[in-house]
This record gives sequence, structure tokens and C-alpha cells, in this order.
Amino acid sequence: MKLNGSQIVLECLKEQGVDTIFGYPGGAILNIYDELYKQRDHFRHVLTSHEQGASHAADGYARATGKTGVCFATSGPGATNLVTGIATAYMDSVPIVAITCNVTLPLLGKDSFQEADIAGITMPITKHGYIVKDVKKLAETIRKAFAIAGSGRPGPVLVDITKDVTAAVCDYEPAVPAKQEAPAAPGEADLERALSMIAKAKRPYLYVGGGAVISGASEELLRFAETIDAPVCDSLMGKGAFPGDHPLYTGMIGMHGTKTSNYGVSNCDLLIALGARFSDRVIGNPRTFAKNAKILQIDIDAAEINKNIHTDHAITGDLKTVLAALNARLTPAKHEEWTAQIREYQDRYPLSYDPEGLTCPYIIEELQRHVAEDTIITTDVGQHQMWAAQYYRYRRPRTFLTSGGLGTMGYGLGAAIGAQVGCPDRTVVNIAGDGCFRMNMNELATASRYDLHVIEIIVDNRVLGMVRQWQNLFYKQHYSQTVLEDKVDYCKVAEGLGCTAIRVTKKEELSAALDRALQTKGPVVIDCLIDRDDMVFPMVPAGKPISEAFDEKDLKEKEKQGE
Repeated sequence: MKLNGSQIVLECLKEQGVDTIFGYPGGAILNIYDELYKQRDHFRHVLTSHEQGASHAADGYARATGKTGVCFATSGPGATNLVTGIATAYMDSVPIVAITCNVTLPLLGKDSFQEADIAGITMPITKHGYIVKDVKKLAETIRKAFAIAGSGRPGPVLVDITKDVTAAVCDYEPAVPAKQEAPAAPGEADLERALSMIAKAKRPYLYVGGGAVISGASEELLRFAETIDAPVCDSLMGKGAFPGDHPLYTGMIGMHGTKTSNYGVSNCDLLIALGARFSDRVIGNPRTFAKNAKILQIDIDAAEINKNIHTDHAITGDLKTVLAALNARLTPAKHEEWTAQIREYQDRYPLSYDPEGLTCPYIIEELQRHVAEDTIITTDVGQHQMWAAQYYRYRRPRTFLTSGGLGTMGYGLGAAIGAQVGCPDRTVVNIAGDGCFRMNMNELATASRYDLHVIEIIVDNRVLGMVRQWQNLFYKQHYSQTVLEDKVDYCKVAEGLGCTAIRVTKKEELSAALDRALQTKGPVVIDCLIDRDDMVFPMVPAGKPISEAFDEKDLKEKEKQGE
């Protein structure tokens, strides 16, 4: 059949099972939006307030549902506004396909109005990028984009289409997406060596990363940990892969990880990294990280093996597949002395906060008491993000969506919108600092336009909290450009953008505010005022061994000793 380029784009999206698109129109992409108008009964298009919001929404949709997210933008500034969201997805291995349109082919490369080489700009932050200049290659390109985005280690793919291609006509043949090949089984020699390392270990520890969530390996992971009787810590991206209330779980590892996890990994004799990439925020000083342990790494991306930490053995493959193979051959073990030592760490070094007054840890814990287990929590980046990772007990995968690798302020609200669109029957809560909220608070207009039940909790300390914490600890309290005291009233802003707004100034008000937010139709903003000098503990100074984690009690001891 004969179709124009715009029709081909939408037909290819149908082939891939896409029914939801996040985007913002403009001149270069108008042909596609005109066709989208004609097919509005098939596609749900969510018009965001800014293209960055569209990319974050596509990301949140993908993380929450496990599907590939899709966003549209026009040429020039429309396309470049997607860049931060694309980079966020790239760093956290999130499958999105970003479709942009460019100037017509005769104008390409001539600094034409609203022209930008978006394929070149995004080359370092995509799995692959295309620019389509021939309508006959359009369908094949879009199909390849989806195959690449969702296969192996997922990630974003960009498809840039010149405007004349969206109007040009050619023959189109429908196609059924090729089934992804089943993950290859791990080699016998690799399995035998891993099993030998596990059998010899007296103090094994599991370090779980985002790959465990992406691969859907939660059941296999739980069985693996229980069979070998190993304590489990996770990275920020690994939250929910292993139940946060399980007796073997010890909390997050790294810069703001628990002392139990940091000390445990520092003293284990076998560290098994499962879908984790040994980020600098996890390992601290690489020369001292897990120095008493042999390291076994299992990851789908061969590029991650021996990149940051040298391993004693590694298996490259799909984590779910590898764990299933290991589980089938494991000999059950008990490490009673080791797990008792870990419990002793937990008793000696619990997470704690000031019980007086309204604090973010209290907000997090009270929130969990009010919401269902399948509630999706999104965050922005900073102190509130770390508190949400520390104090909320995630029991299921894909219930914690956050910008881990890039650390994108302003990510959370767009992601919450995408998650709520993808999972309309579930509660979605975004936790944001007031500094982050300012970045993309215009997306509240998107939430209210579509009457989305997104709850936005602003942890409002009127400062850039995490930066101020560093200024407090390492910069002699030089509060350079981190104080946000001004005349902005977040509740009035929220109401002006069509949302219900609630202000909470003391802990006794919080429970009723959460009840009201959960029962209110449409988006709700809860502005929670906390002290500006609340800090996230434990903490490891950048580049220091994770065994040097300190907390507020340690700081006071140092002050007493005059250090």
C-alpha cells in the first residue's frame, strides 16, 4: 500500500504495540501531528509543558511498565530540549525511542531556521541514532530503533526525520516485530567456576544493581540469596529487586548507604555483583573496595566487566537466565556466624533521625504507612532522594523510579506523569526537594490538564539541601548560592496550575494531609516545611573507602575530641 512518511511512522508504532506518546509539536513535525490528529482514536498523546518533561515522562512510563517509552519533538530547540531526558535514560539503561523531525533535506546543513544536528548532539548518550533522509528507509529504521532500544542492555534510540520525508510517499508493507532471541545460556565452565567460588565462601555478600530490575530477576534473586544464606545490599537503581523488609536485606551501599552494608561488603570474602556496574558513588575508593573479597560479577554488558573494579570471575549474560542456571545447581548453605555478625552491625548502626519535628525521614515512613505496596515512588535528586532510598522499604521491582546515573534535578514529576499514564490504577507519588521542584514545576499543568492523580511531596527547606550539606561539611559553611529564600509560594503556584495544594508545617499535620491527597481526584501538591540544616547520614566523603562511613554521632564525637 502507498503511505506517506507520517502515516508510516504511526503504522510502525502500531506494529510495536505503542499506544501512548509524550510530546510537543512544532513546525518540522507538523505532518506527523496532523496524521496523529486523524488517528487520535488509536493513540493517546500526552502534551507536556516542555519537551524535557516529555522525555522524562517517556522514561517514567518505560521504567514503570517495562515497555519502551516514546516521545516526539520538533527540530532545533524542540529536539535539544530532549537531551537531558535522553541522557538520563542512557545512564540508567531505560528503553525509549525519541522521534524528532528536522528541516527539509535541501536545507539540512545550512544553519537553517530551527535546525540542529540532533543525531550528532546525542551520539554519546544513545545506544544508536538515525537521521532518515529517504522515505523508503523510514519503516526499517523505526523497526531497528525499537529492536535496539529494548534488547540486551536497554537504552534510548533517536530517530530524526527530515520534514520532506514525512510528506513523501512510498510503498509500505506491514511487518510483525521480530521476536527477541532467548538469552543465551551461560557456559558450563563459567557456571562451574562461579559455583565453586560460592561453595568456598564463608562470608558471601550480594550487591544488587538495576540490572536485576530490568531483567525481571526478582524471584531468582530471592531464591539465590536464601539458598546460599547471603546478606543483600543494593544500589540506588537496584531498589525493589530484593524485598526491603527481608531479614537478609541490609540496605543501600555506598556514599549514603547503611553502615551495615558498607562494613559488611568491606569484610566479606566473596562479593557477588548482580546487574551492577560498580559506580563511583557505590565503591568510594576503588583501591580499598571489598579488598578482603573475591569478586564475582554477572552482567549483560561485557563493557561493564573489569571497567571500574577488577573481578576474579565474571559471567556475561542475562541475569535472570544466569541466576536460574545457578539456582538449579546450588547446594544450600548456612553462614550463621556471618549473618549473626551482620545482624550485630544492624543492631549497632541503625538508621536514625531526630524524632522531634517534621523531617524527611518521618515523611517517608509516614507515607509508606498510608499507601499500598504497589505504589510507585518517583524522586528528583538530592537529600530527599537519599532519604527515600534509605527509609522507604521497596518490596517490588519497578516501584522506585529515580535518576541514578545522571542525577537529573527536575526528573521526578515528568517520570511520575509517565508512570501514572502507564499504570493508571496505581498510586504514584513524586518526592522532590524545593530546588528540584523549581526545575520542572510547569509539568503540574500537564498533570492537571489530564486530571492525573499524581501526588507531589515537596521537601521544602528553602535551600539546595545536598549542596548545602557539602558546604556544611567540607566548605566551612560558605553557603554560596544555595539559599532559596524568596517570595515564591509553592501552594499558590500549584493552585495556579490547577492542582490541589496542602501545606504541612509540623509532623502532626502530615497524616491528615496524606489521607486528603490520596482521596482527592487529580494532582495534589503537599508542601512540607523542614529544617534547612537536616543532613543525610551515613555519609562517605567522595573518594574515601566506604568503610569510613560516618554519621551525626561520629561528627559529635570528633567535635568533642577537638578534631
